[in-house]
Amino acid sequence: MATALIDNIAELGSEEEDDDYDEGTGEARQKNTGQNGFEDSSEEEEDDDEERLRAEGNGFVVDEDDEEEEERRERRRKKKRKNRDRERDEELDEEDLDLIGVDFEPREATQSKYKRLKRGHKERVGRTRGVEEIFSDDEDLDDEVDDRRRPGGGFENEFADFIEEDQFEDEINEDDREVGQPGISIITSGLQAAGLDEGAEEDYRAAFGDGTEYDWAIDLQEAQDEEEQGEGRELQLKDVFEPSQLVDRMLTDEDNVIREVDVPERLQLARKPFKDLNLTPEEMDVRLNEEAAWITTLIWPKKALPPYFERPFRTAIRKVLEFLNIEDYEVPFIFNHRKDYLIHAPSDQQDDLDNPDDPPPDARPERLLIQSDLWEVFDLDLKFRAFTEKRDALQKNYDNLRALASEINNQVLEELIHKAVTIEEIQELQDYLHFQYSAEMKDLRALETENHGAQKRANNARTFYDKIRASNVYSVVFAFGIKPDDVARNAEGVGKRFFANDPDQKPDELAETFVSNENASRYQILKSAKLMYIQELFMNPRLRRFLRGSFYKNALIDCIRTDKGLRKITEDHPYYEFKYLRRQTFLDLHGRPDLFLKMLKAEEEGLIKVEIRMDGYADFKRKMHEHIVSDGISEVADAWNTLRREVLDTALDKLQAIIAGGVKETLRARCEEELASRARENYYNKLDQAPYKPRGAALGSTPNVITLTNGKGLRGDAICWAYVENDGRVLENGKLVEFRLGNRERNIPDGKDVEKFVEVLRRRHPDVIGVSGFSVETRKLYKDLQEIINQYDLRGPIYEDADEGSEKSDPLEVIMVNDEVARLYYNSPRAANEFPKFPPFTRYCVALGRYLQNPLAEYASLGKDIVSIPFVENQTLIPQEKLLDRLENAMVDMVNLVGINLVDSYDDPYMSKLLPYICGLGPRKADRLVKAIQANGDEVLTRFDLLGVSDTRDLKPAMGTKVFQNCASFLYIPYDPTEEASDYLDNTRVHPEDYDLARKMVQDALALDEEDIKAEVDEGGPSAVIRRMVRDDQTEQIHELILEDYASEIEKKLGNRKRATLETIRAELLEPFEEIRQMFALMSSDEIFTMLTGETKESLTDGMVVPVQIKRTFSDHIEVRLECGIEGGVSESEFPQGIGNGGAEPRHVYQPGQTVRARIMFLNRKALTAQLSFREDLIRQPARKEFGRIPGEWDEQQEAADKKAAEKEKEIASGRPNRVVNHPLFFTFNATQAEEYLGSKEPGEVVIRPSSKGLDHLAVTWKVADNSYQHIDVLELDKPNEYSVGRQLRVGKYTYSDLDELIVNHVEAMAKKVTELTKDDRYQRGTKEYTETWLENYCQANPKRFMYAFCANPKYPGYFWLCYRAGLNAKPGAWPVKVIPNAFELDKHAYPDMNSLKNGFKLLFGSKNNMAAASGRPLTQAISRR
Repeated sequence: MATALIDNIAELGSEEEDDDYDEGTGEARQKNTGQNGFEDSSEEEEDDDEERLRAEGNGFVVDEDDEEEEERRERRRKKKRKNRDRERDEELDEEDLDLIGVDFEPREATQSKYKRLKRGHKERVGRTRGVEEIFSDDEDLDDEVDDRRRPGGGFENEFADFIEEDQFEDEINEDDREVGQPGISIITSGLQAAGLDEGAEEDYRAAFGDGTEYDWAIDLQEAQDEEEQGEGRELQLKDVFEPSQLVDRMLTDEDNVIREVDVPERLQLARKPFKDLNLTPEEMDVRLNEEAAWITTLIWPKKALPPYFERPFRTAIRKVLEFLNIEDYEVPFIFNHRKDYLIHAPSDQQDDLDNPDDPPPDARPERLLIQSDLWEVFDLDLKFRAFTEKRDALQKNYDNLRALASEINNQVLEELIHKAVTIEEIQELQDYLHFQYSAEMKDLRALETENHGAQKRANNARTFYDKIRASNVYSVVFAFGIKPDDVARNAEGVGKRFFANDPDQKPDELAETFVSNENASRYQILKSAKLMYIQELFMNPRLRRFLRGSFYKNALIDCIRTDKGLRKITEDHPYYEFKYLRRQTFLDLHGRPDLFLKMLKAEEEGLIKVEIRMDGYADFKRKMHEHIVSDGISEVADAWNTLRREVLDTALDKLQAIIAGGVKETLRARCEEELASRARENYYNKLDQAPYKPRGAALGSTPNVITLTNGKGLRGDAICWAYVENDGRVLENGKLVEFRLGNRERNIPDGKDVEKFVEVLRRRHPDVIGVSGFSVETRKLYKDLQEIINQYDLRGPIYEDADEGSEKSDPLEVIMVNDEVARLYYNSPRAANEFPKFPPFTRYCVALGRYLQNPLAEYASLGKDIVSIPFVENQTLIPQEKLLDRLENAMVDMVNLVGINLVDSYDDPYMSKLLPYICGLGPRKADRLVKAIQANGDEVLTRFDLLGVSDTRDLKPAMGTKVFQNCASFLYIPYDPTEEASDYLDNTRVHPEDYDLARKMVQDALALDEEDIKAEVDEGGPSAVIRRMVRDDQTEQIHELILEDYASEIEKKLGNRKRATLETIRAELLEPFEEIRQMFALMSSDEIFTMLTGETKESLTDGMVVPVQIKRTFSDHIEVRLECGIEGGVSESEFPQGIGNGGAEPRHVYQPGQTVRARIMFLNRKALTAQLSFREDLIRQPARKEFGRIPGEWDEQQEAADKKAAEKEKEIASGRPNRVVNHPLFFTFNATQAEEYLGSKEPGEVVIRPSSKGLDHLAVTWKVADNSYQHIDVLELDKPNEYSVGRQLRVGKYTYSDLDELIVNHVEAMAKKVTELTKDDRYQRGTKEYTETWLENYCQANPKRFMYAFCANPKYPGYFWLCYRAGLNAKPGAWPVKVIPNAFELDKHAYPDMNSLKNGFKLLFGSKNNMAAASGRPLTQAISRR
């Protein structure tokens, strides 16, 4: 480290500072010879001199070439500066010298910890940069500092005494005074200073390089910088926009490549991480066969098809892979135009009819692959690419290793590499290769690095296991008598059995023979041998493969609650269903992927631990022992067998932990896939609905709609409405305030806005009225609208009744509209930009109208926000990227099923959002398509215009042939019979590749001869015959064709299957782009219930105990409202004991606005009403969710123990047994908890709770006012036992028979008196000081008047102050007033009401005033303060 701390070699200054002469002697400096890889700059300096002389000879006129040369010289100087920087960084330190085996003497640390810098050539002072220089690219500033830092650089004399020296002259070593030889580079001088000879120096360079190995990278960077900063370069987008902006707008160079490459965009993005398949046809055929078999094994078990369809299924998979990988077809194209290869028909029988594995000749036609299967094949194709790339890399490593060391021949790897079917198995083989041949792999990497022109530090460190292999300890490993791979082969039970051979000595005796020095004992040798053999077992891929297979067959899942989960997961917690779940198999989880994902979520939250283990693991290990032990019968054999069992058990335990982790992640991925597939299916069903169709309207037509909402339905909220024309324009909107219906029988008129809305309906003639909202009040609006339509006889569109043969109309229909898209839209920036002047709820109505007109476009408009809509329960457990991918696949399927009118949609901001989902396109290629159409004059006459093919116009192509092949049939162009270039087939789902087939079918259907056909074609073009068929309305004749004959002829001549395609052609000729989606889906009762209440079947159901708010009380029933807005009723039979039926009246017990607990007896989801019960016995026993568990899968013993421990913990915390009282107002609260609970309640609310005074006491806490609570001690008398409630309850001098009587006659009686006092006109809501100030101000205005007022006493809840002042000159006074049941107490006198209290006060004041005057005491002291 000497050279690292103090520079003892004086370097020369930079070339810019007198490069050619020495400052002291004036002699020419010695230049570096350039040997040993170091840079020689002498020739460059001579060139510089010649160029300088030449410039002077030309009159100091430098042309452009000279300027360029000057720039190159400047770059060379910068490059040399960088090389010098590297050289300085490469000085040898002590660790380097030690690594290459050079002796050195460490320098003594003679300087203090806070050593200051020395003077002279030791000084290191650098000029600090100014603000404007901080970000400078010019390296000259750094170079100045570097020149000073180099030995010999020196400072100006004016800085000589700038730094004080801490070291005296006699303390400086001679080495510190030494000046290095001129002209020697940093590394060379460092080596020489270290005393290395040439051989050692060469070793050093081989190990650490010479500083020039990365020059190629520096040259590339400089070339790139020169290109980016070159003059005259065309301005690019990246020069104007930030990179993040280019990424967001898809304008990066990578995006432009995707636009231009003639491969579908989604295929490009999906295959981006993988290499291109550059294979010969023969290699591709082999690959596709292998991949088809690989995918079939994964998908076939999930298909519920007869076994004999497996071979046709694999053939179909093989064909789909060919379409994907060779033809670059997307899934929608394959499904729509190659569906004949996805169906097995009797005509598809193999040549070998006697093969029992093939379908029988009379087997019915069967659809082998549906559209979702194709997407799964597409995903598996990507996974197979990843798998084969990793496998090929492994094979390449192994081949390179054998080329490096020809003696290597690993049968395990060569055999298993072709049996591997997962990336996990390939990775294990890769790890096995590196473990077995770690030293050789290091040599291979070093050789590859050298071949690539780069050098790295040699890594000669050997692993622990390499050292064992190279030592005599490995003889002990070999003495185990059986190879780890042979143990695995025995376990597999395939082939011959391998037997263990026992040595002649016991393990410890054998280890003793290898003890070679005093540092190694036989214990250490044996321990190392055991570790080595365990690791060989652990790394053996065959053993792992066998263990993994056994693990999957016998895996069990246990949920172990943590200490945190014990407290957090209560019985009403969503995780309680698996808190004590045990012994779950994979089959138990089948159909419930969300359950396992919830387990993993709970594990991430630290609430449970998910353990996956092998059932019967102990038996499994015992069976494994049979495959490793020998048959010998002796002490030596027993000793070795014991050791073999020990190492095998250790290896298996390690393997089980590793495999269990892998199984858990694999199971997580599969559950996520299954849950995402369910979400995709549900989303697809929502997309699969046509626009709302009024009765009599054409299928696929778009309705005119009016939509309304009352928002959250709060009192005073207006009703917003909007009218949306069938072309999407919002022509009218407004608000309705007075929209209540009157009562004609009572002569109560309708609200004025009713007539206004009816006028709108009669003027606009909508086809349907849509209603939606955020609360249960929306249902009332729905009912009101139906009543208005009936009263005013508003009719829907007129249609022709086929049965009666006359025109008629039905009452205008009102429907509830799904608002899941509207909720995301109405407050979004997109809505604000689109309708900036509309209120949010009007935008909400617009979204509802659009949903009625085009559900598909509404869902597509959400973009990535679509993941915010729940399509399955627990959808949040799916990773968003995976979920979005599945949902986009569903959108792609549906958009291509429906097709897009290209002419009307490409420039429409709303409909153009569907273009990226067209097969072959994507956001980038859709953008290119739109721009190409605009460049071609905003006109598209035929589909072939998209390729730039036209006989009459010069067109810019919008796409290449592959993309066109994918998308052509899904973009239709309306047929215009007046336009000569218009083709009827461009308005159909018929693909351009099948146009000739369609024309041939029409020619045969019309029975035209060749002369007629030629005449038609010569006059009207290729599709002239189809024009004639449409013109003459002869499309029905296409039914007469026998398509089976056509299909057989085409397959015989062309080898293509076209039976299903022919059916499509016939259907499209009859009805172009017929609407084939399902009818518009009206909302079910459960969906409406969830939309308006926010509750589901799981969150609100019969038997649950919920809080309800009292609305009105009657003698025989009580009306309540649930928190979700549902109206409910409690009949008299469901009243608590003692209320109704001759007991207390409900109005005396329950007040409007009061919140109480009730049990749901019946929930009517359609009417949004509920029947509830206040009975204590039912509330105390809420219905528990039944999970239908099988005996043994729930740890009931652990559950009971946890409950018992929780009860005991409560007893310890409270200092008393945990008492439970059967009353709806009883809670196990302390005083603080009771106050917190009552904080949000109304004054007068009560909580009954345990008392700290013992089991014969209860405490009652009631809310006097905001932040004021009174705690009442209740003494229980005549108790049947210590845990039951006493038959007599005493509060002071008052006695009650039960808790209800106490609450009604004591607490509620006092609450009424508090209300009476606080509503009195003499009550002041401020503090006592505020009241006294008020009295003072009053008396100042009325000096001779006597005035008094009441105010609260917050220190003593239930007490109030009666403050008074007998005139301006009198002193203020205050008397306490106590609230008691049904009265007020003042100076131990009870007064039943406020008037009595006031009068009593006046009498008391007068009498006490007289007494005080007689005794001479102040009046304020004449009365007790309490």
